[in-house]
Amino acid sequence: MTEQPDWLDNFVRIYNQLDRDTLHLLAEIYHPDIQFSDPLHGIDGLTNLSTYFSDMYSNVISCQFDIHHNLSQGDQAALYWTMRYRHSRLGKGQEICVEGHSYLKVQDGKVIMHRDYFDAGSLLYEHIPLMGLGIRWLKARVSGEQSGGVANKGAQACPKF
Repeated sequence: MTEQPDWLDNFVRIYNQLDRDTLHLLAEIYHPDIQFSDPLHGIDGLTNLSTYFSDMYSNVISCQFDIHHNLSQGDQAALYWTMRYRHSRLGKGQEICVEGHSYLKVQDGKVIMHRDYFDAGSLLYEHIPLMGLGIRWLKARVSGEQSGGVANKGAQACPKF
């Protein structure tokens, strides 16, 4: 089995240290010309990414990434993860779990392209009153669940990998 590259080890280690007081560490893992995107945002440049993270972490109580699988080849990697977070304005501050994966591309030892893939409903929309109720109902209808109206009431336990 091939050993994971140092840049990827460093990326995972720092990501799990991030909070509102450690955002200066972003410069250790991201290239100044980073292109970051996820289902909700597209951000260019380290300065803009730092501002985004600062805004995002302002109401985060805790955030941890459980990396359960990764693939790397040359200057690219894919991480498969479960994010466990608590947010003061979502889900009554209870732990929310979101499964996703990230595609990373590195240049000069730092990540220059980061693309996250996850269900935005699981991350955010399902935890907003009324909107969450509607989204859970719609997901149940699309998936064919029959639960007498609204499926998936409340947060589910985080999966263990």
